[in-house]
Amino acid sequence: MSHAGVSTEFVELKVSDGTLMQAYVARPAAGGAHPGLLVFQEAYGVNGHIRNVAERSAAEGYLAIAPELFHRTAPAGFTGPYGDFEAVRPHTQAVTNETAEQDVRAAYEWLRSDKQVKADSISCVGFCMGGRISFLTNSILPLRAAVSFYGGGIAQTLIDRAAKQHAPILLMWGGLDKHITGEHRRALTEALTAEKKDFVNVEFAQADHGFFCDERSSYNPIAARQAWALTLEFLRS
Repeated sequence: MSHAGVSTEFVELKVSDGTLMQAYVARPAAGGAHPGLLVFQEAYGVNGHIRNVAERSAAEGYLAIAPELFHRTAPAGFTGPYGDFEAVRPHTQAVTNETAEQDVRAAYEWLRSDKQVKADSISCVGFCMGGRISFLTNSILPLRAAVSFYGGGIAQTLIDRAAKQHAPILLMWGGLDKHITGEHRRALTEALTAEKKDFVNVEFAQADHGFFCDERSSYNPIAARQAWALTLEFLRS
């Protein structure tokens, strides 16, 4: 699905460790300065779904960038087919907190330096693995807002960063998700509450992991539509 007036391109970013990282950029049609948005991939790469999210965001007035977090282990443009986790496992396992931090900083600095971006108005949204990266990013960068869709592993590996969350964060989960249990979700929200952080926690009871992606068998169109409306409202306010 193309979005009228949105222009897209691939850019190459220099990361602080000396590696080069491709990223997909979607720009709004209108001139002037726009808020920036970091879009973080699922385990399957910067694929059609993630590029579409960037384009949809640009259609809403955000200059969006989706960095390829597998660039150290996979060729530029790499994507894995949904359902074949074994194809992407080596790449997901190679993404450490340290390398992810380097990558999101590079994408953030690219946004900040673009003349079409309001440098003090940059937010992030991430899905699955990217939902975890959103939480990580919000612990190290002065974001305006962060959105995490079914971010796996946050409770197990990043709970200590609840205290470091800079911006308000919107957490969205599928109630039927077998990967992320109610126990994990509660541990995270309790940690954020204990740190008096500003967060919104939303569970779609009838939705499964990956419910936002229309290329997945778990796609839930009603939950996806509601979640997108919530995302846009949260980013605006």
